[in-house]
Amino acid sequence: MLPITYAIRNLFRDPSRLLQTVGGSALVVLLVIAAAALTRGMEGVLEATGSAQNVILVGAGSEESIERSEVHLDAESAAATAVSGLSSPLGITAASGEILYMAPLTIAGGHEEPALLRGVTEKALLVHTRVRVIEGAYPSPGQVMVGRLMYRRFGVEALDLAPGRTIAFGKTEFTISGIFEAPGTVLESEVWFDRNDLATLTQRDTLSAVYLRLDDAEFDDVHVFTLQRNDLELSAIREDKYYEKLSSFYAPIRAMTWVTAALVAAGAIFGGLNTLYAAFASRIREMATLQSIGYTRTALLLSLVQESLLATLTGTLLAFVLAMFFLDGLSIPLSLGTFTMELTPGIILTGLGTGLALGTFGTLPPALRCLKPALPVALRSS
Repeated sequence: MLPITYAIRNLFRDPSRLLQTVGGSALVVLLVIAAAALTRGMEGVLEATGSAQNVILVGAGSEESIERSEVHLDAESAAATAVSGLSSPLGITAASGEILYMAPLTIAGGHEEPALLRGVTEKALLVHTRVRVIEGAYPSPGQVMVGRLMYRRFGVEALDLAPGRTIAFGKTEFTISGIFEAPGTVLESEVWFDRNDLATLTQRDTLSAVYLRLDDAEFDDVHVFTLQRNDLELSAIREDKYYEKLSSFYAPIRAMTWVTAALVAAGAIFGGLNTLYAAFASRIREMATLQSIGYTRTALLLSLVQESLLATLTGTLLAFVLAMFFLDGLSIPLSLGTFTMELTPGIILTGLGTGLALGTFGTLPPALRCLKPALPVALRSS
C-alpha cells in the first residue's frame, strides 16, 4: 500500500483540478441534500398533519378537497349525538364544524398573499390536539389567530403579524388576537377566524367539514352514521388518509425536484470525469514506474481512489456547511401550507453516501484506464 501522504501530496499538484473537483462534488452533494430535504419536508408535514384518531365528514363527492365541500349546519350536532364513543374531554364532545376557504389576505404595508382560512369555534381545539396558543388569546368575533409560520408566507418579520396588528380580508380588517403552533403540520400557516365571521364574509350558510375525534368509537361507526343519514349527504374519511392523498398529489413536484437535481448532478459528474481522465492520462508513466519498483495495480488503484475521496469528501463537508447556513430551517410555502426543511440524520447520511459514491465510483473508470496499459508500453508513454 502507498502511504496516505502520497495521495495528499498529489492533490496539490494541480490546484485548479483540485478546486474543480471540490466545487463539483460540493454542488452535487448540495443538490442531493436540497432535493432530499425538500421531499422529506413536504411528505413529513402532510403525514404529521393527519391524525388516525380524527375522522372528517365532508359532502358526498368532495373527498378530494375539503375546500369545495358543503356540509349542512345540522351535521355537527347530529354526528356529536348519534356517534357514541367520541372523545369528550371535560364532558364536551369533540365534534368541530369548520369552514375552510382559500383567499388572499393583506397585511400592513400592502403585502398580499393567498392563505388557507379556517372558520372555527373553540371546539376546534378538541380535535386539533396539536394546536396550542403560544401568544395572545383565542379569536373572538372581529379577531383572527394566525399560525406561527404565517409571517414567512408573506415574507415579512414575525412582529408584522404579532397580536394587536391587523390583517385584512377584502375590505374588512381583523385584529390579530393570538399566535398558535402545531409543530410539524400545515396548520401553522393558516389563519383561524371566528366561524360566524368567516361564514358572513364568504356568504356561506353551510360548513366545509365536521371533524370528529375518536375515543372508543371506530371509523366504521362514523361511516354507518353517514349511511343512516342520507338526508345530510355525507362521506367519512380518516384525516390521515386525506392528507396521504394530498401527499400523492404533490408527488410530481417531488419527482421533478429529483429529476432537476439529477440532471445538474449529471453535468457536474461528467465534467469531473473529463477532468479525471485528463489528469490520470498524464500520470500513466508515473503509475508504471511505481509498478516497476514493486507496487501492485491494486495498491495504485486504492491510492487513486484515496486521492479522489479526499477531494470529494472535502466538497461534501463544504456542502454540509452551505446546507446548514442556507437550507436548514428554510420555510417553503405551498398552496396548502408551509413546511420547514431540516437536515435530519437520514438526509445527512444521504449526502455523505453521495460524496463517498462520487469519490469511489466516479474515480474507477479513469483510474482503471490509467492502469490498463502493459508495463513496457506505459513506461514508453509520454
